[in-house]
Amino acid sequence: MKKVLVAYYSQTGNTEKVAQAIYDAIPCEKEIKNMDEIEEVREYDLIFCGFPVQAHSVPLKAGAFIKQLSKDQRTAFFSTHGSLRGGQFPKQAIEDALGMATRATVIGTFCCRGKVRPEIIDALAKQPAHEAWIDEAHGAHEHPTPADLQDAADFAGEIIRKAGLAC
Repeated sequence: MKKVLVAYYSQTGNTEKVAQAIYDAIPCEKEIKNMDEIEEVREYDLIFCGFPVQAHSVPLKAGAFIKQLSKDQRTAFFSTHGSLRGGQFPKQAIEDALGMATRATVIGTFCCRGKVRPEIIDALAKQPAHEAWIDEAHGAHEHPTPADLQDAADFAGEIIRKAGLAC
């Protein structure tokens, strides 16, 4: 039987919600765990790896997890962010994650908006260079929405098919 892991790092709950939507859509034997709880990844046929975008990149805890993925480990990344979907910052974070996954085989990526903590918006609002992003972040206050979570579930199905897992 094929085994799938949904690993996530979440500070606000956004990434955890997306992780749960992915997990619920997987028909195989599966586990969902916070990255802090994971000791070994070699037993999994596929890993969904989720993280929030922080400072346009991958948080340190998630980066450490990504770097330890085993040789040829089939992986799919997902992230949450306050930017507009398809924006520059989430793309940069995924590129950074791909650069960290030097030994893994990445077979897909998914990005979704998520509510940004008010204290982060307030801190960055004092810097004119972040003005455009602040407007985007305010618009993410209701995300992830049910439609975002459905997109995440659809992504999971697509990755399961792409991985060729017969569950």
